[in-house]
Amino acid sequence: MTENRNGFVVEAELRQVSGTVERETAKEMIVRHSPGAKRITVGADKGFDTADFVADMRDFNVTPHIAQNASNRRSAIDHRTTRHRGYDISQQKRKRVEEPFGWGKTIGGLARPMLRGVKKLDFKFILTMAAYDLIKLPRLIAT
Repeated sequence: MTENRNGFVVEAELRQVSGTVERETAKEMIVRHSPGAKRITVGADKGFDTADFVADMRDFNVTPHIAQNASNRRSAIDHRTTRHRGYDISQQKRKRVEEPFGWGKTIGGLARPMLRGVKKLDFKFILTMAAYDLIKLPRLIAT
């Protein structure tokens, strides 16, 4: 999970791969970071455009700025979300979530980790994402 303004990694977690693990993990992270009464937005790619995920986000008082997956089906994101200028901005900024992964693979050693097991890889992944934030911090402070 990253924040949109500066691209800092807010939370990182590594889990065993499955068809729905990204959406399940995202829900848990959003519940932990959602302030409750104040509405927040979440940006995501087309893999998150499912009716249950969008409904859960609305139940959590979160505006889902999810890319529409309209290929041969109806998108769960409707006009009440896409009509706002903030949706377009979120779609441009959501690509920032990929930057820490790219840095982690090229610089942080995540491309070919020499560790086995979810617990060990999770530790390396979280440590690499923390290092990414620490490297970005001086540039942010300078501005």
